[in-house]
Order: sequence, then structure tokens, then C-alpha cells
Amino acid sequence: MFEVTVEAGFSSGHYLRNYRGKCENPHGHNYKVYVTLIGEKLDDTGLLLDFKLLKQVMRPTVEYLDHRMINELEPFVTELNPSAENLAKYFFDQTSTQLHEMTNGRVRVKDCTIYETDTSFARYYA
Repeated sequence: MFEVTVEAGFSSGHYLRNYRGKCENPHGHNYKVYVTLIGEKLDDTGLLLDFKLLKQVMRPTVEYLDHRMINELEPFVTELNPSAENLAKYFFDQTSTQLHEMTNGRVRVKDCTIYETDTSFARYYA
């Protein structure tokens, strides 16, 4: 089994609904997101997926969230609280959809890890 991981970063604001404490107030983070892919077969070049292509797959989601108040963006307006856990799943789902189409299922997302701070992160995997 092969794995590759790419990191991206973005800065956004958010606040947590139904939470008591500092995080119920609007505040921001410099997020780091790591997406790890997994697959059994390499392409004709000997790659699971070119790092550049994975970064391109992640770019629309990163740009959608960058320098925005996440609570004002779908699906975080009312459906989802913009917690690190929900952001990790959001990246996982967005990346999985694009990768399945791009690789005909040869490559899948293994997990997505999102850091809110240098020492705190959440991870989603299916």
C-alpha cells in the first residue's frame, strides 16, 4: 500500500455555537490541513498521485475558506458547527469526491488532519 501526504494552510475566523467558553466568541486561526492519500497501484510514472495534482484538488476548498468567517459559509451556516473535527471531515469529503473522479477510484483519501494551533488538531478518516 502506498501513501502520500500534502499540507496546505489558510487563515479563517469562526466561533462555536452551543459552546460555553472563549471559543463561543468570534476568533481566528492559522489552520494547517494535511490530506493523506492511499492506494495499491502507482501510475505509469511510478506515482500514487503527483503532489502538484493533490494541491490542485485541495486548492478550491482552501480558497473557499481562506480569510473568511467560516460560520458564514455553507455548510457551516446552520448545518455544521465549524469545529476542527467538522472541518477535517469537510476537507475529507471535498477531496474524496474530486479524487474518485480523477483517478477512477485507484486513489482514495485515507485521512484528513487539520491543525487549529501548533499543538491541537483533529483527524477524520472513514
